[in-house]
Amino acid sequence: MSILAHNGGAVIAMAGKNCIAIGSDTRYGISAQTLAFDKPKVYQVTETCFVGFPGLLTDAQTVYQKLKFRVNLYDLREERTIRPSTLGNMIASMLYEKRFGPYFVEPIIAGMEDGKPFLMSMDLIGATMITKDFALGGTANEALYGMAETLWKPDMEPDELFETISQCLLSACDRDALSGWGAIVHVITKDQVISRSLKARQD
Repeated sequence: MSILAHNGGAVIAMAGKNCIAIGSDTRYGISAQTLAFDKPKVYQVTETCFVGFPGLLTDAQTVYQKLKFRVNLYDLREERTIRPSTLGNMIASMLYEKRFGPYFVEPIIAGMEDGKPFLMSMDLIGATMITKDFALGGTANEALYGMAETLWKPDMEPDELFETISQCLLSACDRDALSGWGAIVHVITKDQVISRSLKARQD
């Protein structure tokens, strides 16, 4: 088993029409043993930008704490809020610094930039990919890809985007033993962030 699958989990982000959504399951486990079901893998970094960290949970917490420190420094030095694209490059350089002993996380950045959705994913050494439809990671990624390719369509409004990402997440988690036990979805527009918790199978 890959060390990336040690704690399990699923993260997915989808772009819509002037909105973007990101969600994750809430299970925390060690291999097949479930220890808790209140641990989302998505963190809010700025008012309109979230980062999902599928992978090893200890490394996810470390990377998030280092990232928050660097974002706060950026805010103080530049006297403005960091843009999602800049945040993505910041995370990529952080990961590449440790390429010989990498953090076992594959970050997904979702946010609003100039009123448009911005979506970036990367591997554990910071090789980035910017996409216009969806990005995903975690142990449920094969099931998530199938669901996302089937259900995603361009220019979805926030409510439809929420329904689509929720169905993808719940259906994929049902097909993966290492993720599930509940989910949380954040829908981001230029004006607001709507966060909703989803009930999932508890087995």
